[in-house]
Amino acid sequence: MEMKSLYLLIALAPLAGSAIAGLLGWAIGRVAAHLVTIGGVAVSAVGAVYVLNGLLNGAPTFDGPVYTWLTVGGIDYSVGFLIDNLTAMMMVVVTSVSLMVHIYTIGYMHEDPGYQRFFSYISLFTFSMLMLVMSNNFIQLFFGWEAVGLVSYLLIGFWFKKPTAIFANLKAFLVNRVGDFGFLLGIGMVLAYFGGSLHYADVFAAAPGLATKTVQIFPGVEWSLMTVTCILLFIGAMGKSAQFPLHVWLPDSMEGPTPISALIHAATMVTAGIFMVSRMSPLFELSDTALSFILVIGSITALFMGFLGIIQNDIKRVVAYSTLSQLGYMTVALGVSAYPVAVFHLMTHAFFKALLFLGAGSVIMGMHHEQDMRRMGGLWKYMPVTWFTSLLGSLALIGTPFFAGFYSKDSIIEAVAASHIPGSSFAYFAVVAGVFITAFYSFRMYFLVFHGEERFRHVHHDDHHGHHDDHGHGHAHVPHESPWVVTLPLVLLAIPSVIIGFIAIEPMLFGDFFKNVIFINHEAHPVMEELAHEFHGAVGMGVHSLSTLPFWLALGGVATAWLFYMKAPQIPAMFKAKLGAIHTLLENKYYLDDIYFGVFAKGSRGLGTLLWKVGDQLLIDGLLVNGSAKVVGAFSAVVRKLQTGFIYSYATAMIIGVLGLMTIWFSGLIAH
Repeated sequence: MEMKSLYLLIALAPLAGSAIAGLLGWAIGRVAAHLVTIGGVAVSAVGAVYVLNGLLNGAPTFDGPVYTWLTVGGIDYSVGFLIDNLTAMMMVVVTSVSLMVHIYTIGYMHEDPGYQRFFSYISLFTFSMLMLVMSNNFIQLFFGWEAVGLVSYLLIGFWFKKPTAIFANLKAFLVNRVGDFGFLLGIGMVLAYFGGSLHYADVFAAAPGLATKTVQIFPGVEWSLMTVTCILLFIGAMGKSAQFPLHVWLPDSMEGPTPISALIHAATMVTAGIFMVSRMSPLFELSDTALSFILVIGSITALFMGFLGIIQNDIKRVVAYSTLSQLGYMTVALGVSAYPVAVFHLMTHAFFKALLFLGAGSVIMGMHHEQDMRRMGGLWKYMPVTWFTSLLGSLALIGTPFFAGFYSKDSIIEAVAASHIPGSSFAYFAVVAGVFITAFYSFRMYFLVFHGEERFRHVHHDDHHGHHDDHGHGHAHVPHESPWVVTLPLVLLAIPSVIIGFIAIEPMLFGDFFKNVIFINHEAHPVMEELAHEFHGAVGMGVHSLSTLPFWLALGGVATAWLFYMKAPQIPAMFKAKLGAIHTLLENKYYLDDIYFGVFAKGSRGLGTLLWKVGDQLLIDGLLVNGSAKVVGAFSAVVRKLQTGFIYSYATAMIIGVLGLMTIWFSGLIAH
């Protein structure tokens, strides 16, 4: 099989599975629906591994069109693939995590009436993300970008009879519209100024010549073209990758079923922005202002979203805020020109975050759809596989030496320490403080769920989704381990969560893995060179870390969580009482939802109402349309009275007219 056909197969196999399960699911039944979608994604996963293996062994990269669907003004709008190491690595991550989620879904959605529909959606999601990462031009990138947004809307609101789910998917859709508007403007800037091509290679070739070019957005004010273009493109990433202040949709997206939380938040939608900025490194390297902007936004997200994870009681929301914080870390790495480190953290995070989400889902299943951690405890005895894999995922998340998350997270902290770009000192504080916070909320969740007293004995079960009624009500349930279709993906995800960082750090950060793929101006931004100078192998890095600040902060976070929630629960209760104002601020998520709803949503509705009442009804309808009709009507009413239908009336009018004309004529003669 020639390579172009293989790339098409990788992209289209999940789409074929999605179409069959979605359109024919009612006819083929549940088992066939999950077999065909899992088969499609498995074909993609095997193909992706084959492609990556080929590239690592010297196969050439591919950059070419597959199908041109429109040519306007000399610009080709085409479907094209760019297959290099970055693409291949993303393809492997997306398809492998998606495959685990597909298998897991068999168990998790077992009782759900929308079973076939769900499989159709998650396969469509996988196809959309593959089209995004494989694209070689901005148009296809935008197609994939919008497609993952659409499918996330369908999945977050999957239980469409649940009002909170419908509100959450609308919120996700609207917030992403804001980001996508910026992204579209950025693509417009590329089309207008970079030689009229939307092909990556052409744009990157044209970029150095435009490094000093300025544009006038407002008359009389010169802006750097690169800075404007890069910031607009990054606004798109802020929406997709949930960066402050466009992050508000992500915690609410927990309303969707748990498998989709794992897919959206680990491997697909939220990583799209990080991938896009890495892919656009030749542009971003030409604007320090844009990099500074990215760095500060990422720092705010990493630190302040972590704080929100501390006070959550819903097991899925803790993991969601952890995702926000970790995306902040990746964005910080982008801001200091450490693109390989950002992508490395994206990869390690995909595995351990998918593991944590699926572990949380397994707990929810074992607890008969209970999500409140205050009603759990002591589950390690009942759910040993879920307990152990969740522990491994948590250890990876907090950056325990030799685990996957350690290598990527510590590399980010070191990269920020080595950077001198404006904002790097604040970013360093944010990422270091974030280590303690991450360890604290991760192990708060771990201890509350798996250890301590069994608080579920006294719970009157209340069904969450309205479609698991066969559990009964009004008595406690003993938790149980999940079936193998749920625990197998947990085990398979736990393996890379432990070892992938150790294996991949050297080739990805200090080897040739991203050579000719990611471009860094080493003279202006020597961060990667400084990291390479300090790196003495994966083992050496792990051993050295035992004497560094991040390690002790992580240890302190775990110890504090153990003390607060295992030994002395009165301490957090005291803090909550003493620091009521801060707790209320965190409880209300910094009031951003209220500001958006109160100022933007109500404000825009108010403006719309004003324009409708005054502009439309009063001025246009009342004055222009109906007003002119009334003037004509009034004039007609007067003229109508002259139309009597009697001959003597008309004869009289004619005589008066003739007399009038004669009078005017005579008066003219006399005047002369």
